Amino acid sequence: MKPIRLISGIMTVGFWTLASRVLGLVRDVVIAALVGPGPLMDAFVAAFRLPNMFRRFFAEGAFNAAFVPMFSKKFEAEDDPMGFARDAMGGLLFVLLILSALALIFMPALVWATAGGFIGDERFDLTVAFGRIAFPYILFISLAALLSGALNAVGHFAAAAAAPVLLNVIVVTAMALGTTFGAPVITWLIWAIPVAGVAQLALVWVAAGRAGLNIRPGRPRLTPDMRRLVAVAVPAALAGGVMQVNLLVGQQVASHFDKAVGWLYAADRLYQLPLGVVGIAVGIVLLPDLSRRLKAGDTAGGRHAFSRAGEISLALTIPSAVALMVIPLPLVSVLFQRGATGASDASAIALAVAIYGLGLPAFVLQKVLQPLFFAREDTRSPFRYAVWSMVVNAAIAIGLAPVIGWIAPAIATTAAGWIMVLLLARGGRAMGEVARFDDRFRARIGRICAASVVMGLALWGLELLLAPWLSADYWRYLALLVLILAGMAIYGLAGQVLGAFKISEFRGAFRRSAR
Repeated sequence: MKPIRLISGIMTVGFWTLASRVLGLVRDVVIAALVGPGPLMDAFVAAFRLPNMFRRFFAEGAFNAAFVPMFSKKFEAEDDPMGFARDAMGGLLFVLLILSALALIFMPALVWATAGGFIGDERFDLTVAFGRIAFPYILFISLAALLSGALNAVGHFAAAAAAPVLLNVIVVTAMALGTTFGAPVITWLIWAIPVAGVAQLALVWVAAGRAGLNIRPGRPRLTPDMRRLVAVAVPAALAGGVMQVNLLVGQQVASHFDKAVGWLYAADRLYQLPLGVVGIAVGIVLLPDLSRRLKAGDTAGGRHAFSRAGEISLALTIPSAVALMVIPLPLVSVLFQRGATGASDASAIALAVAIYGLGLPAFVLQKVLQPLFFAREDTRSPFRYAVWSMVVNAAIAIGLAPVIGWIAPAIATTAAGWIMVLLLARGGRAMGEVARFDDRFRARIGRICAASVVMGLALWGLELLLAPWLSADYWRYLALLVLILAGMAIYGLAGQVLGAFKISEFRGAFRRSAR
């Protein structure tokens, strides 16, 4: 078995995901400035969430949770992996064409189901119109996700990880052109979504061909392999559906409060930066690696990969979570407070950021724990756990909204995230040693937390010291940069002193990922 370089793979995916998330943050800063919280922003968020919701349901979540382990094992055994991928692409394309047609016809019903609070005002018709333009994005991005899964399964991570960069580049460029030509920015923004989907599909299609994966859609056939794929994918789809229900419950609650959809969207995008860089990168690399090691009977190697993935995830995530909880307002005010986004908007977004920050380690740990099940083609257990998570989310979001208002969905999301982690960890016990973190992980996790606390205290003091500059129009950008760099340096130094990690491990991983 040619091994997948786990840490260097995580670094490669993490680098491109970081680039995508940074550009995504730029995109959202521009949207906040040019569109701002209000009816247009709420309508765009609700419309753009529709193809993204189904994308996670059909492609990156459910479909790839079934496809990647099966393709990895067929590739390892040289059991016609290209034929399997061709049949899978044909079946996926068939389903996507039907779904897209139904969505375009019944878009008003979709908007009613996902943002009921819009009924009776201008946001409803705007969301329907925007949704019909943006929804075809799912067709292109889902096919791109399948090709990305195949690339990841054979150890080619860069192109698949770089594809999301195109979405943000195209969207920002479109808004700049709209401003230049004096056209409505929202029009350029919404039409950029399907164009970006075509560009992303083209990129991974070319990359797959260069990697020797000449995958083309075939006629849909219900072969034994496809039956097995469907049997594994359906529970994963249901689990993905539960996760999307959590998002929709939050959006439904928020849609009844003025500007809340936009506030929660902005906060979500900020905490998604570390989540995407760490959690998604770990999940993408760990799943095919575990699948191939299980196929080869390498239990010790599987446990090592699982432990190192957990270790690097928490070493990067815990300090990020602490920073989001300690300095949310400086982050939000510098990044979003301009143009149509005022100080009251920034304060609301910062509150949501701090609450999401508390759940960040849970969201990342899910990405580490889920591959244990998916690598065994067990998608039913995560589905059961996701149902319990959904119940907790709905109870808190709906139950607390009349008491505390629009912030209830953020609290519900964080609580549900930790419930999901506890259930996944408990369910993994039956898998034996491969699902247990090793001694090195257990020795380092407490030290990582201690180093993060040191950094958090330092950030709190530095925020007080830099307060005059953080509120100044021009100096606030430099002050925030100083705050972030100082936090990174303090965490790095504390981590080295306390033995939380070794910088040499990361340097070695970067060198290997560069080759």
